[in-house]
Amino acid sequence: MAHTQSLAPNFEQSPLAAAKVEPALRLVLANWYEWLAHEKRSSPHTLDGYGRDITDFFNFLRGHLGFTPGLKDLEHLVTIDFRSYLACMANANKSRSTIARHMSTVRTLFKHMEREGILSNGAIWALRTPKVPKSLPKALTIDDALSLVHDVDQISDEPWVGKRDQALLMMLYGAGLRIGEALSLNVSDLPQGDVFTITGKGNKQRVVPLLAEVKTAVLDYVHSSPFPMTQQSPLFLGVRGKRLNPGVAQAMVRQARVLQGLPQSVTPHALRHSFATHLLAQGGDLRTIQELLGHASLSTTQRYTEVDAQRLQNVYQSAHPRAKRTKT
Repeated sequence: MAHTQSLAPNFEQSPLAAAKVEPALRLVLANWYEWLAHEKRSSPHTLDGYGRDITDFFNFLRGHLGFTPGLKDLEHLVTIDFRSYLACMANANKSRSTIARHMSTVRTLFKHMEREGILSNGAIWALRTPKVPKSLPKALTIDDALSLVHDVDQISDEPWVGKRDQALLMMLYGAGLRIGEALSLNVSDLPQGDVFTITGKGNKQRVVPLLAEVKTAVLDYVHSSPFPMTQQSPLFLGVRGKRLNPGVAQAMVRQARVLQGLPQSVTPHALRHSFATHLLAQGGDLRTIQELLGHASLSTTQRYTEVDAQRLQNVYQSAHPRAKRTKT
């Protein structure tokens, strides 16, 4: 089983700790944060985003109400209060997607408090938030994905680091892992056979095939590591021998995409998108891809049918004789 607890910072180190609230509410926020980190297994990136969004909400409330908010104040908020928050964000020129994300985070907190029997507020569920245009995943072409994975080892002067980076990207593109899932792996998680178990969002487990090429790259990296690699060791290590930080991995991909001349949309998560898109293009069925990605809902996986339809449309427009004909 993968271990992500060590990756999650504690509440006092999070942006959420900066929220100016009454002590009882602060305790609720700390418990919610711990639940997100250790029960729901949210990534450090998600925890950081939630913390900033909720702190922003309470900063607004403090000015809006004229005093430091507490639990009773949250329970007595009405629709006009939440609309004022939406208006405040709009006046600050925040995008519709940012406003929608903030409100989604606030609702997540209120849902948690309701589930725990702390308080209930129906006004937040009656509030309509701005509709956000549905964006499609930005997948790499097969050639670009393979080039990125195979050439990433060239950006480091340390051969073992190059092998580590290549093994990591192979995990993302060859197994469809989230960056947090890959970085949470320990050496003991590597399988003896051709499949291994991943623990993803919501502590849900799924079985993922490990291609021979991916396994070879990972073992090559492990054997080249200058640090002792026991069964309890993090699989992907930083240059100081600790678990590799997600920010370091993201910076590595940014550097690699610049050297390859690839667009800014190329991120670690784009390799996971590419894994799914390329499987679908080669005849993979949605249910299987859903299981491989660990999506709770098939509707999430169905986005890739739109990506593939868009690709087919582009091919049609550029290649079909009738599409090329111009009207006279």
